Amino acid sequence: MRQWKYGVVARLSASSGRSLLELLVVVVIAGIMASMAGPSFQSLKARLEARSATAEIASTLRMARQLAMARRERLLMRFDLPGKTISLQRADADGILNVYRYGDKGISVDEPTAGCDLLFHPSGRSATASTIVIHDRDNRRTTITVSLSGRVVTS
Repeated sequence: MRQWKYGVVARLSASSGRSLLELLVVVVIAGIMASMAGPSFQSLKARLEARSATAEIASTLRMARQLAMARRERLLMRFDLPGKTISLQRADADGILNVYRYGDKGISVDEPTAGCDLLFHPSGRSATASTIVIHDRDNRRTTITVSLSGRVVTS
């Protein structure tokens, strides 16, 4: 009976360890799976960066409208496409109130349909309706529409 006990103990201890080959196979399979997930992760990251930048631009436009109403003055949003900036400035006097830089956000902005200057009146209305098209790195497009009432909609 003692031999049987020692035989079982000997077999259990020998079969419970893992060999180096098994460990390498597991590491290779994990590496292959990680390399397949990498491109989709980068695409997801680009989409999220573009979505975030689009939300920031829409928020900047909404802020311009609210400031025009709060300050009771006309405010101008100027799109500098070569400089990749959007500046908020007073329309009737000198002075830049805010500058948004989107050059490092991984997006490109087309010229707004109403031109590079978008004016908000003290009533909150926009001088012209405009559509701004934003492209991400994968060339997916998102549009921001500013209506005559000054409402900003992202789609």
